[in-house]
Amino acid sequence: MAQNFSGFKQAAEATVHWLQGEFAGLRTGRATPNILDAVSVEAYGSKMAVNQLASVTIEDPRTLRVTPWDKAVVKSIDSAIRESNLGLSVSVDDQGLRISFPELTSDRRQSLVKVAKQKLEEARVRIRSERQKVLNEIEKSEAGDDDKARSKTELQKQVDDINKKLEEMSEKKEKEISE
Repeated sequence: MAQNFSGFKQAAEATVHWLQGEFAGLRTGRATPNILDAVSVEAYGSKMAVNQLASVTIEDPRTLRVTPWDKAVVKSIDSAIRESNLGLSVSVDDQGLRISFPELTSDRRQSLVKVAKQKLEEARVRIRSERQKVLNEIEKSEAGDDDKARSKTELQKQVDDINKKLEEMSEKKEKEISE
């Protein structure tokens, strides 16, 4: 009897996507529009994401251009970015907002690497938790000992593959932060 690992695979993919989102929010020395995904702007009586109110483009490697579709929300976007404590410099002009990414200090780089490692460990914990759920299902199943052993081996192979993928993502982000 083969074990169905679809629930584990879905949870693992969700964890990978979550980690990608967390890493996208970690600021490196380069301008990335993803950093503004976590910023909520009070506009039109509700909280909205910046990309729902404006187009966000990269002007140069260390500058973003935010061009609101409605000029009335410029002040709201400006204050939301300033209050987000992302360490970004914001200036308002006739086209919208220009967001500058200051050069990272070595202390800030080290703290960002620590945060990246914490996020990686959080993802690993999620994977271990999902693995334990599947292991419990395997033990409760009516399958024979050989089938249970094969299922456990297959599960561990999948866990190892996901952990390798998470580790590669983390190493890439750490390298990006250190540059």
